[in-house]
Amino acid sequence: MNDDPHAPVTVAEAQGEVEAQLLLRFLEARGIRAILRGEALRNVHGLTMNGLGHVEIQVAPADADRARELIADLRAGRFQLDEDMEVPDGN
Repeated sequence: MNDDPHAPVTVAEAQGEVEAQLLLRFLEARGIRAILRGEALRNVHGLTMNGLGHVEIQVAPADADRARELIADLRAGRFQLDEDMEVPDGN
């Protein structure tokens, strides 16, 4: 256990690099700096079975509650784009 009050806090877990990057970028877009911590083999071989693709998404302790809420909303399908946010049209 880490006694450092400034140590990053795990707010979510992802299975694989794709999901981890999605959550990382989602939090960053909401103004929360995040880091990924996990098995290095996911980067080298793309392995995601038997826990090898396990990735922790970590943030500063001060951002932990907000990050958990945002991720919960995203995973529950409650997230909506801000009205003033531009969305690429895909062309």
